[in-house]
Amino acid sequence: MSSAQKIGNNLKQARKDKGMTQKEVAALLHMTQQQYSRFERGIFELNYDQILFLCELYDIDANELFNIK
Repeated sequence: MSSAQKIGNNLKQARKDKGMTQKEVAALLHMTQQQYSRFERGIFELNYDQILFLCELYDIDANELFNIK
């Protein structure tokens, strides 16, 4: 599994822990659900602003998102 896929899995789990759908998160990021799903599948990389937004939304820090110990 690639690091992008691992990050995608972490995003998916954090979203589910917050009880949100991909569509809800995508709307907050001003994108389609299909675009957001690429992040969770590790196909498309997040930019800095998106990382910060999602960490705040999911109440996680970047170390947790990126599995940095």
